Amino acid sequence: MASLTSSGAWLLILSLGVVGSQNISSRIGEPLVLNCKGAPRKPPQQLEWKLNTRRTEAWKVLSPEGDPWESVARVLPNGSLLLPAVGIQDEGTFRCRATNRHGKEIKSNYRLRVYQIPGKPEIVEPASELIAGIPNKVGTCLSEGGYPAGTLSWHLDGKSLVPDGKGVSVREETRRHPDTGLFTIQSELTVTPVPGGPLNPTFSCSLSLGPRSSGQRALHTAPIQLSVWEPEPLEEVRLVVEPEGGAVAPGGAVTLTCEAPAQPPPQIHWLKDGSPLAIAPRSVLFLPEVGVQDQGIYSCVATDQSHGSRESPGVSVSIIETGENGQEEGSVGGPRLGLLALVLGVLGGLVTAVLLVGILLWKRQHRLRKEERKVPECPEEEEERAELHQSEEQETAESNAGGP
Repeated sequence: MASLTSSGAWLLILSLGVVGSQNISSRIGEPLVLNCKGAPRKPPQQLEWKLNTRRTEAWKVLSPEGDPWESVARVLPNGSLLLPAVGIQDEGTFRCRATNRHGKEIKSNYRLRVYQIPGKPEIVEPASELIAGIPNKVGTCLSEGGYPAGTLSWHLDGKSLVPDGKGVSVREETRRHPDTGLFTIQSELTVTPVPGGPLNPTFSCSLSLGPRSSGQRALHTAPIQLSVWEPEPLEEVRLVVEPEGGAVAPGGAVTLTCEAPAQPPPQIHWLKDGSPLAIAPRSVLFLPEVGVQDQGIYSCVATDQSHGSRESPGVSVSIIETGENGQEEGSVGGPRLGLLALVLGVLGGLVTAVLLVGILLWKRQHRLRKEERKVPECPEEEEERAELHQSEEQETAESNAGGP
């Protein structure tokens, strides 16, 4: 830095103002002049400046005869100390020891703190509406480029909101830029509106900078007004399957639709044979090419944050097996109904065989009874009948022998 004449130094001091307070604050990037009390206005002077800041490991000594220290601080001709552009690294203690014209030693001591006013905070990612009875994220209040970090506060209809961990909760995060050292802070607000409460609450956020900012007032965001919905209860959950019955040929498609009327819409999860399916929540489940592994009982579970969960009745998805002629070989009801049909077929065959055997036995018994009826009741009559028949045969033979 070029050396300043006495008149130039005085002009600079008058334009910047001489700070004589023990505890002082300065805005980052602005120049600052510290006055050495008791020092003669003009050289020769007996004085010494010592500083202990974030730039130094110990006390650093500066004198009027010394060269500028890295263009960070230098002693002016009138004995004051000039910091051309105050930075975060300049926070610390500054001391001056001077001997006046009468030989009296006077000491000056300053403790410097710096600050940076950030831009106006804003509410990012605000909610569109709130639902009574359940936790809702209102939004995130964001402030960037401040030093020190400051404090964010939330307000409801102009009144401060105090986090209680139940109806009102706040999650805060503070980050510091690695190069500038400035802070970015954010505060996420979550509230649980009371059923029957205000239908259009107004939220806002403010940033308090603290005492360093020379009386700077808190910075406020633009307010946001939200609507509160009263949730409708989850009364019935119904599962619709297409095609009806859930039976398709191998490779066919099945669409399952879960109907759960409620406000707000509940989350829909799917079960197969009682076990959850590892898929994202959705109201429609599409099975494009149904195979053996897809057969089973499907159901859906609707979850509502304020009324819990409710499961639909299950529906069956099965495969229809077809033969070469295109006719159905299996039952529409799947493997269980097919097995039932097989058992009924076997039982029908057994019944038919028993009937045939019964008919044969009945016919045989009837024939035997008829033969029993032909047997004569008296053996003597049978013998007489045989003798008579024999005598008739002899007479005929003799007649034939005595002929011409």
